[in-house]
Amino acid sequence: MSDLQPDRVWWTANEMAEACLPDMPSARQPIDRMIQRLNWRAHPTLARRRKGRGGGWEYHWTLLPSRAQKALLAEARPAEAETPQMGRDEAWEWFEGLNDKARDAARSRLHVLQTVEALERGGMSRDLAAYQAGRMGGVSKRTVWNWFALVEGVRPDDRLPYLAPRHQAAVKRGAKAECSDEFWDYIKADFLRPERPSFSSVHRRAMRVAREQGWSTLPERTMRRRLEAEVSALTITLCRKGADALKSLYPAQTRDRTALHAMEAVNADYHRFDVFVRWPDSNGEGEEIVRPQMVAFQDIYSGRILSWRLDKTPNKVGVSLALGDMIERFGIPEHVLLDNGREFANKFLTGGVPTRFRFKVKDDDIPGILKVLGVEVHWATPYSGQSKPIERAFRDMCDDIARDPRFSGAYTGNRPDAKPENYQSAAVPLERFIEVVEEGIEEHNIRTGRRGQTAQGRSLLETFEASYAVAPIRKATDAQRRLWLMGAEGVKADARTGLVRFMGNEYWDAWMHQLAGEKVVARFDPADLRAGLHLYALDGGYLGHATCKLAAGFFDIDEARTHAAARRKWVNAEKAAAEAHRKFKVAELGDFLDAGRRGEAAPGEMPQAVEARVVRPVFDRKPVAPAEPVRSAEEEAAHAAFVADFETHRAARTPKVEEDDMRTRMKRALELEARIEAGEPVSRDQERWLEGYQTSAEYKAQRDLVAKFGTDMLG
Repeated sequence: MSDLQPDRVWWTANEMAEACLPDMPSARQPIDRMIQRLNWRAHPTLARRRKGRGGGWEYHWTLLPSRAQKALLAEARPAEAETPQMGRDEAWEWFEGLNDKARDAARSRLHVLQTVEALERGGMSRDLAAYQAGRMGGVSKRTVWNWFALVEGVRPDDRLPYLAPRHQAAVKRGAKAECSDEFWDYIKADFLRPERPSFSSVHRRAMRVAREQGWSTLPERTMRRRLEAEVSALTITLCRKGADALKSLYPAQTRDRTALHAMEAVNADYHRFDVFVRWPDSNGEGEEIVRPQMVAFQDIYSGRILSWRLDKTPNKVGVSLALGDMIERFGIPEHVLLDNGREFANKFLTGGVPTRFRFKVKDDDIPGILKVLGVEVHWATPYSGQSKPIERAFRDMCDDIARDPRFSGAYTGNRPDAKPENYQSAAVPLERFIEVVEEGIEEHNIRTGRRGQTAQGRSLLETFEASYAVAPIRKATDAQRRLWLMGAEGVKADARTGLVRFMGNEYWDAWMHQLAGEKVVARFDPADLRAGLHLYALDGGYLGHATCKLAAGFFDIDEARTHAAARRKWVNAEKAAAEAHRKFKVAELGDFLDAGRRGEAAPGEMPQAVEARVVRPVFDRKPVAPAEPVRSAEEEAAHAAFVADFETHRAARTPKVEEDDMRTRMKRALELEARIEAGEPVSRDQERWLEGYQTSAEYKAQRDLVAKFGTDMLG
C-alpha cells in the first residue's frame, strides 16, 4: 500500500454520504444497508464506536470500495500519527506520573490480554479466547481487540504503560491565545495586594486600562487559569494575607516530651474567659461586669495544670502568686517558658535575665524571682500560639468551662461574629465562676484516655504523679519563700535616718541607720503592705525586716495598679482633647507669623479689622453654663439608639413597666412618623430621637406587632 493515506482516516455513514465518493451511495440509508450486507462491524480493527457527542459507529477508509479509496488518495498528504508514539523510557516515566485509578485500569487490561494468550496456548481460537477473556473482564470482544492494537509491536514486559487510558497520554498543547505582557503584569500587580481585591474586579480594571493603552487581552476565565498555573498558592498567600499567614502553612515543629520529667520544665500564659462575671469593687459597694483573665502554670512533660489565679486584667501580681502556689506545692522547675508580655517580662519576675526584651535593661537591675531561684527562662515566639503547649489546654477550657450550662446567658462567644442568641442576658457571680473553673481544671487533669506522647491513655494527673515520684525535684527553703511570696522593688533609704518610703508608707527600724543613702531591694506582701518590708542588698543578701511606721498609702498593690491604670486612661483622654484643639502645628504658626511680619495675610484669609484692647469688666453676673458638645447627625443617631437599647435591657427586670414604656415609645414614634409624612414641622431633638429609636430592636418588634394587630394594641 502506498505510504499516503487520506486526511480523514475514520468515516461515519453520514460523512460518506456527504462526500459522494465513487461506487458509494449518496444517502445515509443505502450506506447503512451496504455496511450490514458487507458486515463491516465484524472487523475489530477497522470498525469502532465513535467517541464524543452522538456516539454511533465509524469505519476505516480501507473498507471503502477501491475507486473510493483512489479518490481519497488523490488528495492524500503524508501520513501523521494521531498520537505521538512514546519511547520505552518515556512511556514508563509517564506511567509513573499517573494516578492510582489510571494505573489500576492498565493492570486490568494487561490481565485480560494475558488471559487471551493463555487460552490461545491451550488450543482455543484467538477470536473465541478474546470473547471468553472479555466476558471474565466485563468488556466486549471488540474492546479486547482494541487493547491488542495498542500494544502491537511492544515488548510483553513493556505493555503496561501503553495500556493506560489514552486520554492521560494526550500531549498538552500550549495556549492558543496570548495577551500583552503589560496586561498580564497589571493583573498580577493588582491582584497580589494586601487589600485582597477579587479577581473579577482586577480583570475589569485591567480591561479598562488595556483599552486605553492598546494592550491585547484575554477573557477572565483564561487569565484566572493562567494565574493559578503560573503563580503558586504560597506566593498568593504571602502577598494577599501576609507573612504570618504564610508561616501557618509551614508544618509546626514537633517537640519530644519523653526526654523530660515532671517539673523539669513548665510554661505559663494568660487566658481570657468568654464569660461575663460580676466582679465586686474594692470597696465592696458595687459590682463590675468583666471577662476574667486567668494565669496558669502547666507542666510540659505531662500537661497538668499546676496552679492558676484569676484577675480582671493581666498583671505581675497574679503571675507571682500563681508562681508561688506552684513552687510551694510542687517545687522549683529547671526551665520555664513564658510569654513576652509585660506581665511576665518584668523586672520583678525576670530581672537580670539576659534575653528579656521588655522595659529598659540596666546593669544594676534587681535580680528577679526566677533569676534568684536559678530557673532558666525561655521566651515564646510572639503571636505564635503553637509555641506554647498551654494553649492546647486553654482551647479545651473554651469548650468545657466557658460553655458550661451554669454559665448560660453569660457566655459571650469566642468571636465577635459568633455571639449566642442569649448574649449579654446574664452575668455570673465571681464566687460561682471560681467554683466552676476550679471544677473544670480538676476534671481537665483527671480525665483519662489522653493520647499525648507521655500519657499513653492515662490522665494528666496520673502521668505527672508517676514521673514526679522518681524525679529529682528542688524544694524551696523558708528564705526562698520570701522571694516569690513577696514583690520586689528597688528603693533608696533616707540619706540621714535610713527610713524607707514605699507606696506612700514609711518603714523603719533601729538597725536601718546603717542603710542611710543606700539602694536596697524591698520584698513585700502584695496583699498587705502594712505587714512590713523584707530588705535585701543588691547582691541578694538578706538585711532584715522593716516595720511599717506610717500607713498612709495603699493597703493592696493590686489596687494601686488599678488606680494607676485609671489615671493613665484619664491623662490620655485629656491629651486627646487638648490635641483636638490644636488645629495648627507649631511650624504652621510660625508661617502665619512670618506672613504677618511681611504685611501679608495668611493664604485664603482676609486681614482682620483692628479691635479694642481694653475691655470693661462685668461684675455680679452668674457664670454661664458651658455649652453642650455639638454632635454630628450620625453620633446623635448612634447615641439615641444606644439609649433606647439600654432602656430596653433595663426594662427587662420589670415586665409590666417595660410593656407600658414600650407602647408609649412606639405611639410616640408613630405620631412623629405621621407628622413628618404629612409635612408638619418637628423639632431637631424629636427627629434625632426618632432616628435612633428606629435602629433599635424594640422598634422593629413593635412595628411587626402593629402591622399584624393594628394600632389598637398600643392602647
